[in-house]
Amino acid sequence: MSACVYLNSLEGAALKSLLGAWREAWPDSGVLALLPEVALSRLDALQAACRELSLPLSGGLFPALLLDCAFAAEGVWLLRWDRMPPAGLIADLNAPGEEPAARIAAAVTPHLTERHSTLFMIFDAMLPNIASILEGLYLQLADRVRYVGVNAGSETFQPMPCLFDRDRLGQNGVLWLLLPDARGAVIEHGYQAPEQLLTATSTEGNRIASIDWRPAFEVYQELMRVQYGIDLTRDNFYHYATHFPFGILRANDEIIVRIPVALLDDGSLLCVGEIPPNAMLALLQGPPARSSHTVDRIVRGLIKAEGGLGGADLLTFYCAGRRLHLGADARAELIALHEKTGAGRLVGALSLGEIGNSQEWGYPLFHNAALVCKVWKPG
Repeated sequence: MSACVYLNSLEGAALKSLLGAWREAWPDSGVLALLPEVALSRLDALQAACRELSLPLSGGLFPALLLDCAFAAEGVWLLRWDRMPPAGLIADLNAPGEEPAARIAAAVTPHLTERHSTLFMIFDAMLPNIASILEGLYLQLADRVRYVGVNAGSETFQPMPCLFDRDRLGQNGVLWLLLPDARGAVIEHGYQAPEQLLTATSTEGNRIASIDWRPAFEVYQELMRVQYGIDLTRDNFYHYATHFPFGILRANDEIIVRIPVALLDDGSLLCVGEIPPNAMLALLQGPPARSSHTVDRIVRGLIKAEGGLGGADLLTFYCAGRRLHLGADARAELIALHEKTGAGRLVGALSLGEIGNSQEWGYPLFHNAALVCKVWKPG
């Protein structure tokens, strides 16, 4: 019986039949559910079915699902664990009181063992301080876990509840699962940095107010005009921003992509993910269509971690901004990923930000425009 099942609908007998069969065959099983954002109003049917069976449930709502190397706006992916791992939902992470990272660490720490684990997290994309939360979390948990995660929510970047378990539906928080598999995931974006660097001279969380002491949008317009001959306006801002994001350059030459998603009235730019004060920035150009660079690096990473997939299901999250950049070629990239990895199926969703380790057992980084891939292992 497959551990990853796609259903066209949450209505009807198929849902209860599948969940009942899983519960009977694996009494300690649990479910990770991935839903498209349009299915929010139908989530209660899934929660009710799991409550009736006393079946643990965790999940998130995303802009779309991955299905047959394409994108689906309906249905649900149901992913089974033979034994439900430790999991929790923390809503309103930035509520007054304990620091967000401390709240996550307090929930996870009692379940840590001497054996290494993977901490898989689904954040609400509307949280403005995910990078800082990850930094604080590493200070508390260090390399006792591998860090893997994605952002859920709406592609419109409007607030919506997008995280759930069997009984609750929440937002502005995180859903966490502590997986016994210590192999983590592979994360890649394939962006290359140009030589010209800039400085984010005034930032606040995920907002860039000024670059090189000038209004951020003014500098962004100038760069687009000089480097690419594009006349950037308020009307065409988001269309071009997905193709030309900023890159934060780290000391080890690693690039962290930040896609501007909104132009504010004061000329500042709102990005998915924080921009540290005085960060060194570069204007990036998205990977060219039909480039194999990103997929090839993912394949090498998976072979190193797994030795080969052997037809296993590959849990895959694909950045929504990357899809906007590549258009129809996003599907070609997924087809190449499927073929070159030897995966049985790609199982996953469009994400609004991606999390992975900077290196083996290293620091967790929050990316945009990336793919996150992990072999699904129900046992």
